[in-house]
Amino acid sequence: MKYKSTKPKKSHLKGHAGSSNIEFELDLLKRHMSMLKAIIENEPVGIIRLSEMLDCPQHKVRYSLRILEQEGLIKPSLEGAITTDRIHGFLTRLSKTLDEISKSVKDIEKAVK
Repeated sequence: MKYKSTKPKKSHLKGHAGSSNIEFELDLLKRHMSMLKAIIENEPVGIIRLSEMLDCPQHKVRYSLRILEQEGLIKPSLEGAITTDRIHGFLTRLSKTLDEISKSVKDIEKAVK
């Protein structure tokens, strides 16, 4: 009979619990938003051009494009990615959400000082 180790698994988190997850998600959001901004300013635009403009590997560009397309913010065209009519509502909601997050972060900072 095999026994499972009771030794805790090595955590990939650095610093405080969950902080690396938050940092990862913020970096990912930042990349998606950089990609979206580049598409808005240069549409239609393809993967290679986005990769060069943003100095980002093509596989990461593809992933971000897939996420943005799943969210209905962009769509493919023969010339490259273009934005959809959902973009303005999304940007408004994102701005409000970021304001709320900013307020929450300030509250957390106050609590730990």
